[in-house]
Amino acid sequence: MRRDVTARLHLTVTDPALLVLQIAVAGAATSERLTLTLDDVVLDPPTELDAGYGGRSHALECPQGDLVIEYVAQVDGRRETPAPPLPDEIDRISALRPSRYCPSDRLLSTASREFGHLEGADARIDAVRTWVHDRLLYIGGSSKPTDDAVDTLLLGEGVCRDYAHLVITLLRALDVPARLAAVYAPGLFPMDFHAVVEAWNGSRWRLVDATGLAPRESMLRICTGRDAADTAFLTSHHGGVELTSMQVMAVVDELPREDPEAQVVLG
Repeated sequence: MRRDVTARLHLTVTDPALLVLQIAVAGAATSERLTLTLDDVVLDPPTELDAGYGGRSHALECPQGDLVIEYVAQVDGRRETPAPPLPDEIDRISALRPSRYCPSDRLLSTASREFGHLEGADARIDAVRTWVHDRLLYIGGSSKPTDDAVDTLLLGEGVCRDYAHLVITLLRALDVPARLAAVYAPGLFPMDFHAVVEAWNGSRWRLVDATGLAPRESMLRICTGRDAADTAFLTSHHGGVELTSMQVMAVVDELPREDPEAQVVLG
């Protein structure tokens, strides 16, 4: 399996800012290039930081100007992300706690009423995935960046991050560790960065995508965290920044067939 991904961001920096990017594929790519150009001048490479779970962040102090960020990578083959027999205790606890966009403590009653009768993590993961898929409508632009899982449940619609947040919140309320992964997703339409869920079933982190919009086998991890607050593709600190355009593309040499019932581990 060969996957090629590209991301191009165009920013207008009106006041010098610290920018943090999370657009590089996790782990080692077969080949990759990250280029930053400010007012047609190529900048020095940004500082690479360890984002955990194999992910990489890139940080730079950017002066005023028009900034173009281009990332190109190729990944040959598919390697499942290794997992120990048991997740690290800190990871497990973190993946059970309420977080900014996943207030699981507020949906304890809902989770217990809908899924509390089910035995075992796999049964609960499957049921939550189906319930969220059937309950929500995927409508671009329907949610706000500040919406959390409770807002999504009440609204009944959203985009991939809203689906992921609701799945994570319900699973945590059922004592199933769950976290969010940002991915490149060949076959996704409309093409964009994509948010999915990893849920711990007692032996591995299962890949869960309640949107069903792309085959999971060909997805590529970018970064991983508690929710979208940890996995944003771009964060700006101080200064003034406007994202004026963005293009994302992910293709695979042979698009696999998606089987919603299959247990998949994120590669």
